[in-house]
Amino acid sequence: MLGKLLDRFFFFQRRKYFIDPELRTRFQKNYTILKKILGFTPRNKSYFIKALTHSSYLELYPELSKSNERLEFLGDSVLSMIVANHLFENYKNEEEGFLTKSRAALVNREHLYTAAQEIGLDKIILYNEKYLRDSIEGMQTIFSDGLEALIGAIYLDQGLSKAKEFVIERIIKPYEVNQNFLIDTNYKGQLLEYAHSKKLHTPRYIIRSEEGPPHKKEFTIDVFLGNELLGTGSGNNKKRAEQEASMNAMQKLKAEE
Repeated sequence: MLGKLLDRFFFFQRRKYFIDPELRTRFQKNYTILKKILGFTPRNKSYFIKALTHSSYLELYPELSKSNERLEFLGDSVLSMIVANHLFENYKNEEEGFLTKSRAALVNREHLYTAAQEIGLDKIILYNEKYLRDSIEGMQTIFSDGLEALIGAIYLDQGLSKAKEFVIERIIKPYEVNQNFLIDTNYKGQLLEYAHSKKLHTPRYIIRSEEGPPHKKEFTIDVFLGNELLGTGSGNNKKRAEQEASMNAMQKLKAEE
């Protein structure tokens, strides 16, 4: 039974590949866990095996010619459409700005990474651990992309209705409970809006320091309005450091009001 199942998963692959007992066991275990996550039995199992296979895993098993990249592309669009429709239908009194920010908060990498962890997807996605290099960003990318690929697989296998059900239950509702998605964490955008509304200079971000090896950098960045230093932030990439600097700047500006 398992041999036939794997034949269907990878019918373009060479027959000798299927004698790898370690890989057989891993697929079987992951597929069993996935069915519990989904709450249904897939019609076309190959979609879901591909959804769980990150491109970096092909470096370990070059016999696998397909990863989850195409499904991730599809799932990204399906997710965005479902989230947009949900917000439009359920927040009728909110303006376009609220809807745009809320959608961005619900589909960003950090939130999808958290959702993937909460449903246990991070334990069954196949990837090459060397790809991560101790990087939280690498993990976020792999698992958030994997979740989008899974949504693409559900859409192809079960249709839009089932994909919508999965997205609402697994991605939207957990954040609606405590309204986390309503919190605007784009502090850089907030600072820019504040500066424009007060007719101030456009915020400038200056790198104070850059330390660590290439795969594990730590940036410290200052943000200025004109010549005034308003905040400093640190992070393992420039974007994260700029966001922290902007958050500290906004806190300072609000305290001075």
